[in-house]
Amino acid sequence: MMDLRHRLADRIPTHGAVSMVWVIAAAGFIRVLAEHWREGTGLIGGALLVGAVARVLLPDDRAGLLAIRSQAIDVLCYLGFGLVMVILAATIPRTPFIQG
Repeated sequence: MMDLRHRLADRIPTHGAVSMVWVIAAAGFIRVLAEHWREGTGLIGGALLVGAVARVLLPDDRAGLLAIRSQAIDVLCYLGFGLVMVILAATIPRTPFIQG
């Protein structure tokens, strides 16, 4: 597993993982601003889940800004918040925000 993590880290730039998370989250925020609440919230939750996977796969020195605390705490937080966001997205009703 350790060898796989280092081989993967050699292929991804230091800030590549966090950049990918930011791009997905930004797309989610754009969808929310465009009043597509379900898709936007799902993308934001998906960004957190991608961050959790990246935090597991990348060694601490290559995780960049995804490494805030210990790996276990980071993965637990990213997975927990990501799952909550995805479940929240699944429960948002399909009605327009502004009804008039």
